[in-house]
Amino acid sequence: MAQTTTGTGPAGVPKGFRGAELGWPELHRIPHPPHRLPLLGDVLGADRRTPVQDSMRYARALGPIFRRRAFGKEFVFVWGSRLVADLADEARFAKHVGLGVANLRPVAGDGLFTAYNHEPNWQLAHDVLAPGFSREAMAGYHLMMLDVAARLTDHWDRALAAGRTVDVPGDMTKLTLETIARTGFGHDFGSFERSRPHPFVTAMVGTLSYAQRLNSVPAPLAPYLLRGASRRNAADIAHLNRTVDDLVRARRTAGGDGGGTGDLLDRMLETAHPDTGKRLSPENVRRQVITFLVAGHETTSGALSFALHYLTRHPEVAARARAEVDRVWGNTAAPGYEQVAKLRYLRRVLDESLRLWPTAPAFAREALRDTVLAGEHPMRRGAWTLVLTPMLHRDPEVWGADADRFDPDRFDARAVRARPPHVFKPFGTGARACIGRQFALHEATLVLGLLLRRYDLHADPGYRLKVTERLTLMPEGLRLRLERRTAPAA
Repeated sequence: MAQTTTGTGPAGVPKGFRGAELGWPELHRIPHPPHRLPLLGDVLGADRRTPVQDSMRYARALGPIFRRRAFGKEFVFVWGSRLVADLADEARFAKHVGLGVANLRPVAGDGLFTAYNHEPNWQLAHDVLAPGFSREAMAGYHLMMLDVAARLTDHWDRALAAGRTVDVPGDMTKLTLETIARTGFGHDFGSFERSRPHPFVTAMVGTLSYAQRLNSVPAPLAPYLLRGASRRNAADIAHLNRTVDDLVRARRTAGGDGGGTGDLLDRMLETAHPDTGKRLSPENVRRQVITFLVAGHETTSGALSFALHYLTRHPEVAARARAEVDRVWGNTAAPGYEQVAKLRYLRRVLDESLRLWPTAPAFAREALRDTVLAGEHPMRRGAWTLVLTPMLHRDPEVWGADADRFDPDRFDARAVRARPPHVFKPFGTGARACIGRQFALHEATLVLGLLLRRYDLHADPGYRLKVTERLTLMPEGLRLRLERRTAPAA
């Protein structure tokens, strides 16, 4: 397991990677896979391309807390709902930046997602940017979301006319990149006019894949085994930096609105913290823009892709969702902002897709002081664990014996109220949870509604879901055949 950046945080608490041996005094009580190999650890049957799905397999066999060993280091995984609920206690636990997340720090630095807790810029950026996700701001983004969605449907109409199937993950990536670029930064990547992915997307996928690959290589060997990959990663990072620098330079040349009331980039450049008067530095602006462009589209594109997969596999669900869209939107050419929130069943479809395959499949928590997890497992200050979100979302104690079954009615309001808290975490938890979650949910619900209203969607009967991992999750090879629907009656 490649070692992440190390150092010392406040009051001597280490940051970056540290093995569970240092923080879990009773580590021997936590089960691990059988057949450990000397030096290598729990690698038999593992695939470096699918570490999340490997861990899910171990979780089913070993229970709600387990450990894996790789290259001499122990890692503790948690997914039991009672344990995760305790980890959500913000008085005792906080976000831990480690594993693949810390491997992204060369490109994202102290951006919102990759900052260590003791670094001040994440809180500064959060406070400055939070108004950019208010209800009023979201209503302002809605028209731009509609405009980008129209480019998607134009693209799909051309494919339909030519008798071609559509590449769902690829097109959802184009859609969500254009949406965050337009709404947040006033930029157009021209994704739908390209026959190949935009170079920004290629570089982004490269950095995500490299960050994950670092986790499967012993730290001392990484410079030798990943020499070529490291050079490509450096080139990818340089491309991301150049793209964002050009975007920021163009905005500075044009001049922002000067009052911090514009998009996210205006807020980054023009807005001071309301209490301290501090502003984001130019370097941190770059890091925040990269964070939003990457995280703001990669996870949403996966969520849309999984939802479309399940809609085509469950025609009765698709019919019910489509009927709701027809009833709520009627023949309105462009649904209004308020009309999206009224698609309650379609939102359940999205939530259920995120339950089964949360596109950000894990988050890490560390102890702020010596404590005992759920009254069972002692943890020293600084000890950390990785919450395996797809398994939390399948805990049979919460979701039932049929937890692997797709059923949007799990998110009926009464069912939600009956469940304990902290059992559904597709956007992380606590103060460091995803700042853009309402943006993502509005965008995804709007797009699904528009696609269901316009098309009948058909998957290849022979397709079987295969999940690809690049820190985030995405269905691989999902293509759909389209039929154009007639317009609903008024």
